[in-house]
Amino acid sequence: MACLRRQSVQDEKILSIFGHVLAAQFLWLHRIKGLTPPNVKLWGEYTLDTLEKMANDANQQWLDFVESNDTFDRELTYTNYTGDPYTNNVESIMMHLVNHCSYHRAQVALLLRQQGFEPINTDLITYDRVVRGQWKE
Repeated sequence: MACLRRQSVQDEKILSIFGHVLAAQFLWLHRIKGLTPPNVKLWGEYTLDTLEKMANDANQQWLDFVESNDTFDRELTYTNYTGDPYTNNVESIMMHLVNHCSYHRAQVALLLRQQGFEPINTDLITYDRVVRGQWKE
């Protein structure tokens, strides 16, 4: 988010992909918690301000969920976005979300670079180095 904001990215495709990632986080969390679907568009037009609010909300809601649950090894039966029924393990769904985000972050990075912007390094190993205080710029 800071990368997009710092460079004043306004490209509709980039913002739409970023919004898709955040919308998916809300959709899955609502399914897991047994809530009604959230009021988000899986593929929509988003502004930087809207995305920033969505990102903050999604991060906080997921942190609250993870901190308040001691097990994720349970089956969840739900209907997908188009109404088809499925059953998956909650832990697998959470891993899917991580992979889903990585996939679309790569798309955003490519689009940023193609348009002359500088994407940030979002590799997991880089994050781990930062957390451990081992990051060298």
